[in-house]
Amino acid sequence: MITAKARAVDGPHKPFRETEIQRRDLDLYDVLIEIKYAGICHSDIHTAHGEWGPVNYPLVPGHEIAGIVTDIGAEVSKYKVGDRVGVGCMVDSCGECENCKKGEEQYCHKGNIQTYAAVDKYGEITQGGYSTHIVVQEDFVLSIPENIKLEDAAPLLCAGITTFSPLNHWGAGPGKKVAVVGLGGLGHMAVKIAHAMGAEVTVLSQTLRKKDDGLKFGANSYYATSDPETFEKLAGTFDLIINTVSAKINLDAYLGTLNLNGTLVNVGAPAEPLSLSVMNLIGHRRSFAGSLIGGIRETQEMLDFCAEHDIAPEIEVISADQIDDAYERVLASDVRYRFVIDISTM
Repeated sequence: MITAKARAVDGPHKPFRETEIQRRDLDLYDVLIEIKYAGICHSDIHTAHGEWGPVNYPLVPGHEIAGIVTDIGAEVSKYKVGDRVGVGCMVDSCGECENCKKGEEQYCHKGNIQTYAAVDKYGEITQGGYSTHIVVQEDFVLSIPENIKLEDAAPLLCAGITTFSPLNHWGAGPGKKVAVVGLGGLGHMAVKIAHAMGAEVTVLSQTLRKKDDGLKFGANSYYATSDPETFEKLAGTFDLIINTVSAKINLDAYLGTLNLNGTLVNVGAPAEPLSLSVMNLIGHRRSFAGSLIGGIRETQEMLDFCAEHDIAPEIEVISADQIDDAYERVLASDVRYRFVIDISTM
């Protein structure tokens, strides 16, 4: 077994503490990664706080992982010691169902194995990237292009792919009008990626506080949703809306800004249910959809796309001792735009 230093939480709203965890010995197709950086995702907070269901504590969150390969199993062919690699939200799937065979492992019929708070094929609870090392089978390891810094790569493994996938699937590009709801960790990546794809991008945020940032990231326009005139002005405008917020919003108001055949895609996952009027869908053949991260193949495509277009998240690097403070700041919307933990501080 491999001993790793980590930061764990023992229950909802409990502080993080130093600990050690055991990583399994390398199986034939396993890769041992020395983690250099781990991003903090709002999903980490939801899970650590027990908001998405029961959690087996102690919990080590973290599914935005970037590091270096330090050892490989006997049959590994995709990676070698010294490679720059990443791990995202999942570390395994059945590999046999229709969705897995299509490269859509996130929609595995048997359920993919999440990077933390899941049970792996060995019957062990998975523990995430707030740690110094992790063992992952090679099919769920990503190659990080040389021109992407490791600290920048970490948030791409969730925030990047979570926004790239729906933009890619629903055809964001030249001639398409795309709106991004919320300019946070996910939203700022959606703006950068949609702009690089060639779409006309609008940010819909509660206030104009981050307008300068939104325009700098590539948005063509920026509106405050706290202004009722915004929804009247934008009625029937957009081909695609990416909703990145993890809070309850007035879906009907946003659906009204879609044009004929437009789609509103939820990637934010609020803890409480959302409701809408079906007439807002029927009237203009609109769609309301959801999207979950992306498959391994598409995640690699996203990394390569970001490398080609020089796209990186806006980050604030913190030490392991600052995780609790970072959680509070995320909840207070006091981060621009993603916290990344320097794992050397473990």
